[in-house]
Amino acid sequence: MAIRIKSRGNESAEQMMRRFKKLCEKEGLTKDIKRKEYYEKPSERKNRAARRATPRRD
Repeated sequence: MAIRIKSRGNESAEQMMRRFKKLCEKEGLTKDIKRKEYYEKPSERKNRAARRATPRRD
C-alpha cells in the first residue's frame, strides 16, 4: 500500500508532511508500525485482548 502526496500550488514541504502524517494516521499505519515495533508473544497478545474485553467500573 503506497500513499502518494502531490503538492498543491504554493504548498510548502512542511504542509505536505503534515498532510502525509494525517493520511498515515487515517489509514492506521502509525498504529500498525508501533504495534510491530517489537515482538509480542501470542500469550501476551491474548492476555492483553482479554484485559481490554473486560468491563471496567467507573
